[in-house]
Amino acid sequence: MLKITKPVLLPFWWQDLIIAIPRIVCGYLLTVNFGADKFGLPWSPADKNLGLFEIAFWFPEDVANYGGIFKMFPIFFAWMAGFSEAVGGMFLMLGFQTRISSFLILATMLGAIFLQQINEGMWNTLPALGFLWVGLYSLILGSGRFGIDYLISKKKINAKK
Repeated sequence: MLKITKPVLLPFWWQDLIIAIPRIVCGYLLTVNFGADKFGLPWSPADKNLGLFEIAFWFPEDVANYGGIFKMFPIFFAWMAGFSEAVGGMFLMLGFQTRISSFLILATMLGAIFLQQINEGMWNTLPALGFLWVGLYSLILGSGRFGIDYLISKKKINAKK
């Protein structure tokens, strides 16, 4: 598990800071704006009437419209998409299990781009594309120095010595 958690450290701390800023901003936007509207979290808008970890009533139907396997298991895929945006976004923001949350976000954004937004035109795909690119470099690099993963891996490496 340490291999997945341990981030790649760039030569200078300011380089890690530069790559942390979009990761933190995108994680915040995913968890507070995009995810909280369809997945129940303590900060979900009250007008959405969502319980903790509950999916919005309309979302499984939206997912079922993608067809294929999504039509067979719409509640599962809706829950996973909501979870990856809401909880995965929070983990991305904090730099906690960054690679795992990035993978979930990548899968969700690929679905959002190619199964939902692309039919509405390229402009509608831009938010999902932005999250996709941040998820891609976060999957490769991890959290850098500015995340919980760095603290965990540093502590585990020191414990082995």
